[in-house]
Amino acid sequence: MKGISYRGNHICFCRYAFQELEPAWITSRQIEAGWRAMTRNVRRGGKIWVRIFPDKPVTVRPTKTRMGSGKGSPEYWVAVVKPGIILYEMGGVAENIARKAISIAATNMPIRTQFIISGKE
Repeated sequence: MKGISYRGNHICFCRYAFQELEPAWITSRQIEAGWRAMTRNVRRGGKIWVRIFPDKPVTVRPTKTRMGSGKGSPEYWVAVVKPGIILYEMGGVAENIARKAISIAATNMPIRTQFIISGKE
């Protein structure tokens, strides 16, 4: 996957964000795991926005099937992300809590990420 993200690379809704630095396919399970980790860490304190959506189906053919007979069935869904896109945004919490929650969510991602802070208050 070539290029950087020109859309979805600015903080829109709140103060803290979780930005990715590498191109990848993020599965719906990975998105959900990151969201749950952040939600558990914040404990009803703030608001979390998920800025990506898994809209690409990945199909898999059964093993030991012969050629032909069409395409395989959709196995899972992925979000195609480019470097610089914002994955999650968080607001309504202190910076140390947001930093901790986003670092825990980063362990569920297969790519390098960074914590960024908006310039506006």
